[in-house]
Amino acid sequence: MLVEKSVAPVPVLAAEASLEEVREHFSHDRFVSGALGAQILEAAAGHAVCAFDLEERHLNEKGGVMGGAIFSLGDFAIVVAATVGAPDTVSAAFNVNFMSAPKGGRLIATADEDKRGRTLGFYDCLIEDDLGTPVARMTGTVMHVGRR
Repeated sequence: MLVEKSVAPVPVLAAEASLEEVREHFSHDRFVSGALGAQILEAAAGHAVCAFDLEERHLNEKGGVMGGAIFSLGDFAIVVAATVGAPDTVSAAFNVNFMSAPKGGRLIATADEDKRGRTLGFYDCLIEDDLGTPVARMTGTVMHVGRR
């Protein structure tokens, strides 16, 4: 089943956007809020913290957390950090290094900007569990595609 894409312009999030405004902006991301169950905990221009509680739906056939779920959380944190105070962004290139299996019950991704250019932005993201166990480290490049 194909889903019809909305063509209504998405407003640019101001650099001073409140956490509630950022959450509203991303509230229509069905995958992140539905399948992944991720929440935005902090958001500012160039910085974001996102998390989700580990549930059975995040596990692979071996009973471990699916790498795709970990990656998706990091991707989401990077895109939130890149979108506040900038035109809409899309993921351009990502690298993920899985470090260890989570020991706790929650994953937390903290993304910070290295450099924001006119077209591209470069970000680092650390994904940890709620016990402080480093689970993965990501670098990401995003492309600004929206109106300035």
